[in-house]
Amino acid sequence: MTSFNDFGLAEPILRALVEENYTTPTPIQAQTVPIVLTGRDVIGIAQTGTGKTAAFALPILNHLYTKRMRPERKSCRVLVLSPTRELSGQIADSFRAYGRHMRPLAIELAIGGVPINRQIRGVAHGVEVLVATPGRLLDLVHQRAITLNQVEILVLDEADRMLDMGFINDIRKVVAMLRKERQTLFFSATMPGEITKLADSMLTNPERVAVTPQASTVDRIAQRVILTEKSAKNDLLVETLKTETTDRVLVFTRTKHGADKVVRHLQKSGFGAEAIHGNKSQNQRERVLADFRNGKLRILVATDIAARGIDVDGVSHVVNYDLPNIPESYVHRIGRTARAGADGIAISFCDHEEAAFLRDIQRMIRITIPSIDKRTGIRPAARPADHHQASNRPNRGRFAGNNGSNGGNRNGGGNRNGGNQGRPNRGSQGHGGNQPIPRAEASPGEPNSIGSVSFLQRTGSRPQR
Repeated sequence: MTSFNDFGLAEPILRALVEENYTTPTPIQAQTVPIVLTGRDVIGIAQTGTGKTAAFALPILNHLYTKRMRPERKSCRVLVLSPTRELSGQIADSFRAYGRHMRPLAIELAIGGVPINRQIRGVAHGVEVLVATPGRLLDLVHQRAITLNQVEILVLDEADRMLDMGFINDIRKVVAMLRKERQTLFFSATMPGEITKLADSMLTNPERVAVTPQASTVDRIAQRVILTEKSAKNDLLVETLKTETTDRVLVFTRTKHGADKVVRHLQKSGFGAEAIHGNKSQNQRERVLADFRNGKLRILVATDIAARGIDVDGVSHVVNYDLPNIPESYVHRIGRTARAGADGIAISFCDHEEAAFLRDIQRMIRITIPSIDKRTGIRPAARPADHHQASNRPNRGRFAGNNGSNGGNRNGGGNRNGGNQGRPNRGSQGHGGNQPIPRAEASPGEPNSIGSVSFLQRTGSRPQR
């Protein structure tokens, strides 16, 4: 398909696409839209930034237009589940934009971090499309504000992120409430084993669409690594921002506390910066993102909450202040730059304790990232033997790598998914201070190195701390 006119979409939808300056479908759109229009289930393997939202939103709107009917009270015809508040809001906005000439068309957003009463009123008379995070959706169900037995089309977006954030059991609960006669559209950037099992349990004879190799990196992104000590990262970030020619810069930290510390250091150094993570209220997050989008804010410091679903053009640089302990997260982080045909730069700081994470990333993307050595001291002393004896691999469990990135609060910004408050630290959040990060040792016969750079003892005295 070389034009949206080739899909046979309804005229009001085509008119909206013209107003949105959509001319040529992206690969995921060209392959997915015709299949969805036939009513078949789909498994789509696609990263953010590929046009995936339009790939499912356009044929869904066409279905609603050609099969007009009033939704029943406290029900929805289409249910879209996504892992974060930001992604959910973006999806709802896309449905509204593409369906602006369809009347009536009720689209409701159900996310945590905001009062639930307005959402209860919003679904009371029934809606065509409900976009929701899993926790808040179950809250609405438990309060008998909505029933799910009338859902004709289910969309599960960013399924692998759902797994990372511990939503899989919630998703299974939701699916059990749906009628079996439905169309299911399942999208994920990667397909780990548990996600494959979930897809098999949800879909019937699905068509598989994959537009890019799993966990591939964008060719237009220039990647490099700076080897450094942990204590030098703040000054290194300031130096990088002063020497690079930047537009908007997205800085990733592993923890919420770490993001706030970086912001304070940047502000003291004369840079305008703000943080976004799960401890921020929904209003704060929306305000900061709006400032970042319109250019009022130049530097945004974030946990992995921003790695997917936030499509901001003009991000010239992504800086991994902390390397992620899940390799796939690296791909999604750096994918925030080089969007809409632009070039981008990804710079990663790597200290001694993160060497294993970098090795895992390079194995996954199958390239050796060029590195610059700016270390000044010697290798840190060995950690006490009683630390992390249970496993020498990074924790990839329910909360690994999230650190407040969970977007769908159950209690209006409370404990369910807004930052893991009241939960035991099971992932990397415990590494925000001076706690050691679990390292993966080299396998037999493999040098303990990053590319051609080994973390061996260096000459010279250790700096005073």
